[in-house]
Amino acid sequence: MRCFPYTVGVRHTCTVSRLLPFATSPSKGSFFPMRFAVSSLAAGSLLSLSLALPAQTPSAQAPATLSNQQKPQPASSSSSDDPTLPPGQQQGTSSSSGPGERASDQTNPVARPRAAQIQPGSSSVTLETNEPLFDMAVALNVCGYDQGLDQSMPVRAKIRAELNKALEESEAARTSRDAVCQYIQQHRQNDSGLNVGQYVSLALYLSPPPELTPNADETQLPPQAASVINILPKLRQFAEDIDLHLIWIRHRPEYEALIARVHDPMAQMVLDTNIYLHQPVSTYDGRRFLVLLEPMLAPEITNARIYGTDYIVQMSPDNSAGDPVRMDEIRHIYLHYTVEPMVYSRGSAMERIQPILRGVQDAPLEFFYKSDAPALLTECLIKGIEAHLYVVPGPRPVKPRTIHERSDMDVYEAEKTAWDKANDLARLKLIDVDEAQGWVLTEYFYNQLTSMSRIGDGLRDEIAPMIYGMDVQRELHHAEQVLFVKTVPPDPLRPSMPQARQLTAMDRAEILLMQGHDGDAADLADKAMADPKGDHAHAQYVLARVELMQGHPDEALEGFTRTLDLSKASAAPDPRTVAWAHIYLGRLYDSESTPERAKAVAEYKAALASRDSRPDTKAAAEAGIARPYKLPQRAQKSSSDDDDDKDFDPTGKKEKDSYQPDPPPSKPPVGTPPN
Repeated sequence: MRCFPYTVGVRHTCTVSRLLPFATSPSKGSFFPMRFAVSSLAAGSLLSLSLALPAQTPSAQAPATLSNQQKPQPASSSSSDDPTLPPGQQQGTSSSSGPGERASDQTNPVARPRAAQIQPGSSSVTLETNEPLFDMAVALNVCGYDQGLDQSMPVRAKIRAELNKALEESEAARTSRDAVCQYIQQHRQNDSGLNVGQYVSLALYLSPPPELTPNADETQLPPQAASVINILPKLRQFAEDIDLHLIWIRHRPEYEALIARVHDPMAQMVLDTNIYLHQPVSTYDGRRFLVLLEPMLAPEITNARIYGTDYIVQMSPDNSAGDPVRMDEIRHIYLHYTVEPMVYSRGSAMERIQPILRGVQDAPLEFFYKSDAPALLTECLIKGIEAHLYVVPGPRPVKPRTIHERSDMDVYEAEKTAWDKANDLARLKLIDVDEAQGWVLTEYFYNQLTSMSRIGDGLRDEIAPMIYGMDVQRELHHAEQVLFVKTVPPDPLRPSMPQARQLTAMDRAEILLMQGHDGDAADLADKAMADPKGDHAHAQYVLARVELMQGHPDEALEGFTRTLDLSKASAAPDPRTVAWAHIYLGRLYDSESTPERAKAVAEYKAALASRDSRPDTKAAAEAGIARPYKLPQRAQKSSSDDDDDKDFDPTGKKEKDSYQPDPPPSKPPVGTPPN
């Protein structure tokens, strides 16, 4: 059971803060963030804006100036001013999830993540960016991480282009890049969410560059972060060789533009949620809800973490015209941040609710929810709140400001009635879907929340009657009548077993080539070339290799050149395909009747400059630079091989006779004197 300390704020106030572009200290020229706080009174429409400057240090966190003179709740701190929890209250979870993929770890970190630390008096709900996370995301990108590139914001492509140019110009940067990529390759996991999640976990504990050191001992880090901590020396060297901090500073305005775009929708979401729950939020009570934006990662993956009382969400904006982030997922985790302390503080009531678990044993839920009544109850309560907050897409009816005729009001009332009815039907349908997935208490809490709304009380006042007044046997009977579906969508806060990567058509074509079935491989490649959505660069690469295997070097040369052209036009080129297309071109130039050594060396160097740093790629390119490539020589037949069939005996008589024992020696005639 997780129990969280919780302090009620003085006023019904929601505070959301964001970072504005860096300002420069006139004395030292250092960069420091300007924090902008928006405080919205939940009971009214008053908005107050305040701007505060932190101390002039790169890593300082500035307290936001409060409009209502709230007194912050001091957080416990260690000798290094890092707030921690007592051992009995330390608990953490973390996860990465996206459509069809998720990642998480169950952790018990002793130390608080550096990203979650904040000075007393500042906001408990914040939207920020983080330079150590940027550095870690860049390392993944230069090592072949292309997931979600076509959905990412343009800044990701710009930074990747700068990185590629810097790598081409610096051998030291390529060397340190190769060391980072080799480490990432050795620690790669099948699930991309799990793979990225371990580096996100570590980044949350790191100090700003150039130090990039964790604020806790390795034994106090979450298991995900501790498993990849040895990447840090390599990452520090790479960041120094490629001047990564300058790239970060150069693109800060674009990051701040993303923060500004997400800020207002997130502030409105938090405000609407708190108004509905009548939930007060103090300026800072030792707990933290932090949203970090990092556009260098895939937009479809959400990394969510709970470390003690800190709830941290990492998201990547997409390039769509609407909300750049999935605000419904942020709200879901924010509801965990709000609701869990209320539920887990009533542990004495959970024993009587245990029988409800029998009703979900056949549901497609994680085992965690089938064995933990408070977790199941919390998730069902959150589902009920989300159903109440759900609004059908499209504009809502607007009441006319000026009424000229009675019919104007009649039209509005008719539209409002139809809109309310559509929302009610959609919410009931959402409840049915949730319960079919295994959240069998959703309808119960939805009805209880409806009564709460009519009375006008808040969730903090009504949650005790909801839990203690539940008719467990009735709800168990209701759960046993539910027909469950087979699968459920991923939960950002719960673990999942990694799914094995599915082989693509071009993966199968590569396997066929290795098996010598070049014709079948060519058929798959031709189909991919004919498909408008196919991987044309990889398909052309396979076709070029087929030409090479069939002894057509000129066609192969043209095919590998075409592969590079298609890769340049692709939104997410495969680094390995690009690197080996260059290597094959170099080998072809070396193997011509009149070798073109200069062209060959240029191709090998281009292979090294690509973002594929696997050992076989590097070894092949360096070997090509060191000496011209020579075609493997076939073994020559000896002259004796031509006479292999000369003494062939189809009857096998000679072979059989060869196995016969030698005849015994004949006896000498009688009377013959011995020798």
